[in-house]
Amino acid sequence: MSLTGITYANQEQQPQAEIVLTVSGQNILGYEKEGSAAFSIDMLQALPSETFMTSTIWTEGVHQFKGVPLSTLLAQVKLIDGAEPVTLRARAANDYAINFPAPEADDLYPIVAYEMDRELMSLRDKGPLWIVYPFDTEKKYRTETIYTRSIWQLEEIEVLE
Repeated sequence: MSLTGITYANQEQQPQAEIVLTVSGQNILGYEKEGSAAFSIDMLQALPSETFMTSTIWTEGVHQFKGVPLSTLLAQVKLIDGAEPVTLRARAANDYAINFPAPEADDLYPIVAYEMDRELMSLRDKGPLWIVYPFDTEKKYRTETIYTRSIWQLEEIEVLE
């Protein structure tokens, strides 16, 4: 725990760069009023990643996305023994937020993408983080429900009970 009240996802790998994502929730081990797990781009890039090609309803053409599976990211956050994430609230830079069931994050999808077409994404280009599904692979990823969960400019994930 640092003086700022932030619990780093991996104490040995405290962010050396700007924090781009926080994961908070009352079942996070060490959670205090202002505590949360914090991730820089470097920390996210050090985690196992997935890469896929897909089109989106917000961009033209097919793009390559690379990022951390949401399930892998959640596994990095230390939860109180026996606690299981039930609902997640994802919040974007513009305060757009959506709740969705945590169990719907399977082993691979969605990803928290940090690259589009082999480039880090800027805030102007829907980055630095974007929750992305492989929309072109299956019909289940092309629904209004999934589209609303595909938050760009992602800043925070709150683990709710």
